[in-house]
Amino acid sequence: MKTELLNAWDPAQLRRAGELLKAGELVAIPTETVYGLAADATNPEAVSGIFTAKQRPRAHPLIVHLASADQLPRWARPVPDWVHKLVERFWPGPLTLLLDKHPRVSSIVTGGLSTIGLRVPNQPVVLELLEQFDLAVAAPSANPYQKLSPTTAGQVLATLDGKIAAVLDDGPCAVGTESTILRVHRETAEILRSGPISADDLAPFLPFPVHTPASHGLAVSGNRKVHYRPNAGLFIRSAGELLPLLESPPEGAGFLVYSPGLAHFAADRVIVMPPEHRGYRKVLYASLHELDQQVRQIWVESPPDEPEWLDIRDRLGRAASD
Repeated sequence: MKTELLNAWDPAQLRRAGELLKAGELVAIPTETVYGLAADATNPEAVSGIFTAKQRPRAHPLIVHLASADQLPRWARPVPDWVHKLVERFWPGPLTLLLDKHPRVSSIVTGGLSTIGLRVPNQPVVLELLEQFDLAVAAPSANPYQKLSPTTAGQVLATLDGKIAAVLDDGPCAVGTESTILRVHRETAEILRSGPISADDLAPFLPFPVHTPASHGLAVSGNRKVHYRPNAGLFIRSAGELLPLLESPPEGAGFLVYSPGLAHFAADRVIVMPPEHRGYRKVLYASLHELDQQVRQIWVESPPDEPEWLDIRDRLGRAASD
């Protein structure tokens, strides 16, 4: 199979992406979070192809991306009253809601579970695509299972070229890490995957308390102990522990740092990250992809132990080799 590279802002190529999806093909699409590997969510055979291309276990559920909240009744039943206020505030955006699935939704999409993850992505060309073709797409990250998520079309092609029909290129993703996954069960809201939208962000729009459990056994995207891993070994250490390594770098080592005391070591294999959370998040995967092409070990300065950095600590913790 030859994978087509399509320009998201060319109307003819955007239509081509929609035609491929309608024909049951796999197309990698940009979202504001990461690039997703999309299939028509109403086509079980097409959705099955996602698991094959990614080598993803079929019991691992997928997130379905909608054109608008108006599509919710097609995919979830019932739709609780509290949902409406929440989606008015956070959709389109990086919030996935875990709801009871509609009976007609294929269990292939949900990994055999009775719940389904749904969101409306904040990505103009993808929303246009979904609206134009009346599509909802199942779309996990467009990468081999448990490997680094892609935030550019080039990163998708590096691992899936020849395995999927096309990549719709709209440049780097604006957010850079996966969506928050929220479930409300028995009048308690739980964040099952930390992401760009925090418990504090959600609390004013829910009639229930919002909790972020330290761990849970529910199957949701990105909840495996090992996930988001580069090919190189990844090790998380404090600034003090990294200092002697930076002064005398081991062969084949690269570094991600952000502290002012380490920033002066900037070099080809030392990437100085933005010290604030939003900027760090946006370039995290891109920086890991860059180093992964050059080194055998990636040493990462421990993120701040602050609530807003919870999503970064989660991603790096699952990527770490020790």
